[in-house]
Amino acid sequence: MEIIEVEITIREKEQKGKRPADSSLGFGTLFTDHMLNMDYDPEKGWHNPRIEPFEDFSLSPATMTFHYGQAIFEGLKAYKTADGGVQLFRPQENFRRFNRSARGMCIPELDEKFALESLKTLLKVEKGWIPETMGTSLYIRPTIIATDPFLGVRASHTYRYFVILSPVGAYYKEGFNPVKIWISTEHVRAVRGGVGEYKAAVNYAASLYASEKAKKEGYAQVLWLDGVELKYIEEVGAMNIFFVINNELLTPSLNGSILPGVTRDSVLHLGRKWGMKVSERRISVDEVITAHKSGTLREVFGSGTAAVISPVGEIRYGDQIMNIGNGEPGEIAVKFNRAITDIQYGKAEDTENWIEKVL
Repeated sequence: MEIIEVEITIREKEQKGKRPADSSLGFGTLFTDHMLNMDYDPEKGWHNPRIEPFEDFSLSPATMTFHYGQAIFEGLKAYKTADGGVQLFRPQENFRRFNRSARGMCIPELDEKFALESLKTLLKVEKGWIPETMGTSLYIRPTIIATDPFLGVRASHTYRYFVILSPVGAYYKEGFNPVKIWISTEHVRAVRGGVGEYKAAVNYAASLYASEKAKKEGYAQVLWLDGVELKYIEEVGAMNIFFVINNELLTPSLNGSILPGVTRDSVLHLGRKWGMKVSERRISVDEVITAHKSGTLREVFGSGTAAVISPVGEIRYGDQIMNIGNGEPGEIAVKFNRAITDIQYGKAEDTENWIEKVL
């Protein structure tokens, strides 16, 4: 991993936009005035870091990222605190995972310290775009794409790293109300030994067909099964999944085809700290069905940067429909959501050293 010690140049936009009211924010449709760009080639390494106006790229139709999918990204958020401060939640973990994805996709790694410092510089330039209402935030999307104009199958030699920012409200239109998810029995997202554990663009492309089918049936997301036996639960399209069976908090173990979520890790850490019985292991659909029938399936919820904690109120598996709870978020999901968001927004003491101050 190359250490970068160069200055970041800043070219500000002449006519700047204005952040809309927090109450009108959706997710991922509005972007701030500026972005961070940086280039890579084998001779110079990562070089020319610059903050400049948000604008379109000019790329050759032969650019390799279009043809072979060599692209990775991350997702994290900046939060405004009551005293006007700005902070990040565990950003080091995001950049650590970003580099893990880079290794898996044959992309040169970033200097994690520089990546964080350059992001903080960008956030200082764009501080006026950060929403102020609890539940809103500034979504951060670091991305690397392959840029060689070449149609042969190999890893690219050149790359573009960029970071764009988007003020956002709730990820799901349901907000914190329970969502409905659908278990796919015909399609798989990833298999062990592939790229499922990396935050790579191809993983999300592989999920789209089944996701669209689920949405037509009235479900918010697909709950994926393992790609070999179609028996063991893995993750939801945009989040990791948790079950509360009896008094045990369960989530599928990381097996090489599941994304190691930062929020997932935070839930596991807090659950153990609170003295809960916490297990990471294989969980079959049959086990969940049995628990539901016996009344021991107390709660189901997802975890992820976009939604933080998302309670699940219904799971469909074939012709079977499992209703969880009484249409309200479960008490354990509520507890995790409150604990994590209170830290993110500076309403609770950061006893875990998870917060990175920006302003």
